[in-house]
Amino acid sequence: MASELHVERELLEYAEAHRGHLISLIQDLVRIPSENTPPSGAELACQHYCRDYLAARGFEADLYELSDVDGLESHPLYFPGRDYSGRPNLAATLKGGGGPSILLSGHIDTVPRGTLPWSRDPFSGHVENGLLYGRGSNDMKAGIATNLFVAQAFNDLGIQPSGDVTIECVVDEEFGGVNGTLAGRLRGHMADAAIISEPSFLRVCNAQRGGRTAHITFTSANEGILSDHMEDGVAGQVAWFLSQVPGFAQLRRATAPAHPAYRHLANPVPVSVLKIHTGPWGTGEPMATACVCRIELFWQTMPGESLETIDAQFNRWFNETIASRPGLFPSRPEVDFPIRWLPGSALPVNGFCQFFMRRFTEAAADALGRPPEIAGIEGPCDMYVFHQHFGMPAILWGARGANTHLADESVEIASVVDSAKALLLFVYRWGRTPRPR
Repeated sequence: MASELHVERELLEYAEAHRGHLISLIQDLVRIPSENTPPSGAELACQHYCRDYLAARGFEADLYELSDVDGLESHPLYFPGRDYSGRPNLAATLKGGGGPSILLSGHIDTVPRGTLPWSRDPFSGHVENGLLYGRGSNDMKAGIATNLFVAQAFNDLGIQPSGDVTIECVVDEEFGGVNGTLAGRLRGHMADAAIISEPSFLRVCNAQRGGRTAHITFTSANEGILSDHMEDGVAGQVAWFLSQVPGFAQLRRATAPAHPAYRHLANPVPVSVLKIHTGPWGTGEPMATACVCRIELFWQTMPGESLETIDAQFNRWFNETIASRPGLFPSRPEVDFPIRWLPGSALPVNGFCQFFMRRFTEAAADALGRPPEIAGIEGPCDMYVFHQHFGMPAILWGARGANTHLADESVEIASVVDSAKALLLFVYRWGRTPRPR
């Protein structure tokens, strides 16, 4: 026991003493763009970096093309239409003894830089006032770097894990991809439990909300500036539709009971208009009535809600909204769903799952000096694949950050160090813990 306590102190001291290396890891990853631009993406260079890093620290690396994974494209969960040429997954394993195994999983892809202006170079890894800036710094290259840091610490301190430790970097998680996560499971990279390094704000997140995205296209006759009907266009259609969205939000709140992980939220199931687009802007474009408008609508769901229920509720509301103003809609607006349905999910309430949850929470409390908050994360992610399709206990754990998916995305460096401490303690303890009967 005394020697184990000594190792645990060493791990905590190591995280403090080598925080500069942890920061440099995040900077290296941010400086290698890995933007996801469906149907393609550019994760290869980052995957090579992670493979080489882990292999140099004794991990057996498996860098594999998704096309080489048996049964992937025929799996019911597979989402078609993506191009995975040159977009390999990575899994690297450090073999342990017979103790429980752990999978540290994360997605290497980021959303694109976008067209909004940044005040700092999005691929610089700029550090200022305790924050590290860059695309993906928070979501989730800080998490990937923290997992790599575990490998570095175990290697430097000569710690041999008692159970297998696998570090995984998957492609195409953003935009509802999830095929990379599915491929990892079908490839055979499994473990007794998984920690997904999403930015959880130092909360132990045992649940995720689901999400449904709809693209709605309104159209009208194309009228020039001299038309007698120039005031019509799609403006009336869009104004009416937007006036009815709060009613849909109220319907969702009334019919979707809050899961226990989300009862602390004033609105567990928000409905959001993400984009409104009618065409090019500026004096370089001719003046004409907007005849096409596209709206991106996104609404979140609770664990336990099904796709059939979600879509039936939306379709009823949408049909009623359009039918109530027939004069506005000479043609029915088109609706399509551009990305997969992402269901809500929660860690099952059973003996082993709760044992895993308790053990991680204890490690986090010892590392932070206080009990961590336990809550569901606010957005959807790929955790449901572990819970619902492969029966693997999984939680989310990671640092604090800001402007996720926006310009000037950043991660708080102090919280990255804290997240690494908790992860180091847990991974060390986990392999040494007998599994409950």
